[in-house]
Amino acid sequence: MRKTVHRPSTQKPPASGRCPVLRLTQRDVQATTDELVGFHHLFHTVFQRREQREWSLFYLCGQLANISRKTIENIVIVLRGAEPNTIRALQQSISQGTWSAEKMIFQQQALVATWLGDPLGVVIVDGSGFPKQGLDSVGVARQYCGAVGKVTNSQEGVFLVYVSEHGNAFLDARLYVPASWFAESARARWQSCGIPSDLQFKTEPHLALDMLKHVVTRKMVPFRWVVADAHFGEVPAFLDDVATLGKWYLIEVPCNTRGWLRTPAIEPPGCGALGRPRTHPRVSRCAARPRELRELATTLPKSAWTRHSIKEGSKGPIIADFAFLHVTTVREGLPGSRVWAIFRRQVQPTPELKFYLSNAPATCSRAELVRVCGLRWPVETTLEEGKDELGMDHYETRNWVSWHHHMAQTFMAHLFLMRVRLLFKKKSSADNRPSTSAHCTRTRRRASRIPRHSGYARVSATTQLRRLLFASPSNAQAENLIFTWASTEHKVS
Repeated sequence: MRKTVHRPSTQKPPASGRCPVLRLTQRDVQATTDELVGFHHLFHTVFQRREQREWSLFYLCGQLANISRKTIENIVIVLRGAEPNTIRALQQSISQGTWSAEKMIFQQQALVATWLGDPLGVVIVDGSGFPKQGLDSVGVARQYCGAVGKVTNSQEGVFLVYVSEHGNAFLDARLYVPASWFAESARARWQSCGIPSDLQFKTEPHLALDMLKHVVTRKMVPFRWVVADAHFGEVPAFLDDVATLGKWYLIEVPCNTRGWLRTPAIEPPGCGALGRPRTHPRVSRCAARPRELRELATTLPKSAWTRHSIKEGSKGPIIADFAFLHVTTVREGLPGSRVWAIFRRQVQPTPELKFYLSNAPATCSRAELVRVCGLRWPVETTLEEGKDELGMDHYETRNWVSWHHHMAQTFMAHLFLMRVRLLFKKKSSADNRPSTSAHCTRTRRRASRIPRHSGYARVSATTQLRRLLFASPSNAQAENLIFTWASTEHKVS
């Protein structure tokens, strides 16, 4: 058996610089154990067999454990010891198991809607890369990888992250399969990775739109806004299709995106002064030309810029200067929709200027546009939590099924952390109320009763608990939480 190398933890210290403080009582630990078992119980209908459910719970506990490298082999060695049969069984469950990752994600979306749902919610679209060695992993190719900031051998995923005032969580993901994998020369790799035979090539914006359509069609997760970076904003059809879904978008676009300050007149098809009759409409020859956004930015007077606070950072508020215009987009040389053009300029010696378009109505307040414009950081935080805390990028499996199984499990682990964050946030609020000593006693008693959902399983008296200490990303202080892994009478074997 291959020797496992235990690497030192790469967890960063909290921004405050203060050491984590353990504030959980034994009752909190027990309540969290109940919460974990009950949380996973909500996903039991995803699995066809009891063994699949048990392996899923085992893998979930491994992702939540304080393990520096959360590969399948390392998880088993730390939690169960060097058991080759257990390693192979867990690999088989993740790589070849017949349970549906799509059903697991569907159940997660239902819980996200229940715990985090808000009609003003925001769905953020983003891509994330996973560096890989060799050519055998599904979808691997030489392409730009944001994780290392350059073109390298990697896989690329497209992710949806949901954000509301209650928290943030993964919604869905798609693996981007490059065009080179659709060549005849890649057919052998295609089959060895188990890629569905009916899979068609789709760009990353197309994959993102497919996921958005599914979320909208299910009518389960409430949201108003869609946010994305310039990689998606450079595709005009993506913006138009999001608007067709009935959602407001606020998406970064390239600086050379063009528009008209005033919607130009259109000349319909017909006879002209000279030459053949026109078969298609065209912009009037007397109309002004469309102008690039970077050109429009240079014409804005100083009075057009206003300073706004985007969000609170670890070193104080993050501020930027904003300017707003209404422009008419260019679509195949003709006028498109009338939208907001938003200019954002960082406050620094060499200010960076970014450009956004939004189909929000003209009555939408500038304060709301600024708020949504600053909502790029939750997707970065969510992806960072998934990778740093849950081993999202630690997988060593190679096929199509295993990639989607691993991502679904990671999303479930992250949602559990978000659930615990909400529960202990309520507890912390109750504990911090100013009161008399007698009242404090009653408050602590009430706070320890963490609410549970119907159907949550209780840990039996005969349950043996194995404690796993892991740093939770649940709050800004990065406090350490002690969670417990329940090894019940039905042992995983």
